[in-house]
Amino acid sequence: MLLMDAAIGGDAHAFESLAAQHRTMIWSVCLRITGNTYDAEDALQDTLLAAWRGIGRFRRESSFGTWIYRIAANAALAVIRARRSTDVEISEVFATERDFAEKLAAADLVQQTLKSLPEDLRVALVLRELCDFTYAQVADYQGVPVATVKTRISRARHAFEQALSPDSP
Repeated sequence: MLLMDAAIGGDAHAFESLAAQHRTMIWSVCLRITGNTYDAEDALQDTLLAAWRGIGRFRRESSFGTWIYRIAANAALAVIRARRSTDVEISEVFATERDFAEKLAAADLVQQTLKSLPEDLRVALVLRELCDFTYAQVADYQGVPVATVKTRISRARHAFEQALSPDSP
């Protein structure tokens, strides 16, 4: 409680401590939603900056983790949308690094399956399974009824079952 009070009061060190406690999960949210490390790094930085700027408005209606994971999901989606809106390619300087990172990501079946999901299913699943959002919280975040969230999560889970089945290509 004292750490939270200090962070809300503008103490940068207290905020850093709070963020550090959730950094792995924030990174996971960003990586799972964006699908690659470059975009996830941008989303992580955007998350921390937005959280720092907004900590004074944190009302404690939810846990700090739930609040910052929501910011992370928003930041990751913003990075994806910004990437889609431009046709600019990553320079050839980064091509070798990108290829290496993509090969590592390709080896990760979970990441590949997440990347193949439509954005609404992917975000619903990440928020529910990774961030422990309730169905109601996911519904509120996505602006849809709880039944729609349950359907999205069910479809996403089915995609994982298909990907993990021995008969899948």
